[in-house]
Amino acid sequence: MTPTAEPRRRDAAATRLLLLRAARRRFAGTGYAATTVREVADDAGVNVALISRYFESKEGLFAACLADAVAELRRTTGEITFAELPEAIAARVADAGPDGRPSEVLMLLLRSSGDERADAIRRRVLRSYAERLVAAAGGDQGDDDAVLRAELLLAASMGVVLFRSSGLEPLAAAGPADLVGPLRALVGALLTPRSAG
Repeated sequence: MTPTAEPRRRDAAATRLLLLRAARRRFAGTGYAATTVREVADDAGVNVALISRYFESKEGLFAACLADAVAELRRTTGEITFAELPEAIAARVADAGPDGRPSEVLMLLLRSSGDERADAIRRRVLRSYAERLVAAAGGDQGDDDAVLRAELLLAASMGVVLFRSSGLEPLAAAGPADLVGPLRALVGALLTPRSAG
C-alpha cells in the first residue's frame, strides 16, 4: 500500500503547485473578479474540481496565492537587516519580466480584487509586511505610528512599480543601483525611530 500512496502525494503536490502558478498568472494579469476557477484549471491542465479539493474555493485559492507570494518575497529577500532594506526594495521594485511588466508577486499585492473578502486577505498580507518592516527597523509592531510609516513606505514602493510599468522616464529605465540612494533617504525618513521629545 505504501508504494501507491507515495506517488499520489507527489502528484497532489505537483497538481497543487500547477494550480497556484496558473492562478497567480490569472489573478495578477486580469484580477480576482475577472478570473474564473475554470480558466485556472484549464491553464493548469487539471479538472476544475481539484480547486475545491486543494483550496476549498476561489477565495481560498486567492489566499493561497497571496501566501505563496509573501513566501517568495521572504525567500528572495531573506531576513534582511535595516541597513539592507533600501537595496532589497530597489531590487524588488526594479524586478520586471521580459515584457517590462511588474512581477506577479507585486501585481497580486497591488491589484484590487473587487471582492471584499479577497481584498481583506490582501490588506492583511500588506499589514503583516508593514509590521515586518517595522521589526526590521527595530520598532514595535504594535505602534500604530510606526506601522503607518511602514505602510507609507510600502505605498511609495508600489507607486514606483506602477509608474515604472507606465513607462514614466527616467524612472522606468532606472535600475536598482539608481533607485538605492533615493530609497535609502525614503527608508531613513520613514522608518528611523523618532527620538523621544
